[in-house]
Amino acid sequence: MEKMWFATDFGGLDVFEEREVEVDAPQPGEVTIEVRAAGMNPADYKHVARQGDRSILPIRVGYEVSGVIRALGESTEIASGGGAVGDEVIAFRVSGGYSSAITVPGKDVFAKPASIGFDEAANLLLAGATAAEMLAVTGVAAGDTILLNGASGAVGVSVLQQARLIGATVIGTASEANFDVVRRFGGTPVAYGPGLEQRVRAAAAADARPSGIVAGLDAVGTDEASEVSLALVPDRQRIVTIAAAPLAKQHGFIAIGGAMPESAAFRDAARARLIALAADGSLVVPMARTYPLADAKEALRYLSSQHPGGKVALIPEH
Repeated sequence: MEKMWFATDFGGLDVFEEREVEVDAPQPGEVTIEVRAAGMNPADYKHVARQGDRSILPIRVGYEVSGVIRALGESTEIASGGGAVGDEVIAFRVSGGYSSAITVPGKDVFAKPASIGFDEAANLLLAGATAAEMLAVTGVAAGDTILLNGASGAVGVSVLQQARLIGATVIGTASEANFDVVRRFGGTPVAYGPGLEQRVRAAAAADARPSGIVAGLDAVGTDEASEVSLALVPDRQRIVTIAAAPLAKQHGFIAIGGAMPESAAFRDAARARLIALAADGSLVVPMARTYPLADAKEALRYLSSQHPGGKVALIPEH
């Protein structure tokens, strides 16, 4: 029997429960992974916080893991090719990542680079693919100056790194306590709050960018983030949010999300490239803390109530 976390209802952290389960043997096209680290993301609890279709309860929690292959279905290869028992792998997008073992489609499993740890690998792809899509849908190119709201969070840090690889300049909002994080990954930090528009304009001018801000990326979902992007970016189709879909609909800019078919297809296609970037050190995953799998509630409380300053992973006992 294996350990796996479920949301037994819609609501707060009290609905999360660890259960013993029997993991299905892999069928053709499937892989069983012994989980060494489960990545944690705000979506893990935010999707449960909203009321939804009760017929899908209980919900298996967690979208990304890293570990080693325990078994493969007949004639199964992983997405990156090959695959054998004992190989170190990453899997995303999966269901039930908060577990000690999981059986998933082979198409969602990739070889883990030896250069990155299991905890980093388990936290690479959800934030990384989200960041990649934000840059893609707004057409960010070399020489562009962009505004990134929420630059010190997990998605923001990945945007900073990927934008730097493209050759774009990023002005990123953050609390002053997190300015060093933004600078570390190549961004120019500005404090959010009253006067933000003027501070962003001044930062763009200081970087000798006469064209100003050409794209706005929102990873926080505040009214301020949308208002400042709308004030600074001439083309609303170069403004994107991952957290304020109603505002996007109201003002005619872009909203993306993993549940949207186009977003899902893009993020699936981005996985191999992001893993390659992590392998050569071009894309890193700052880690804040790890917790035992049994302490998932405590880890979720930490993730939801603080600014961790890095990613959080659950580590199963084996």
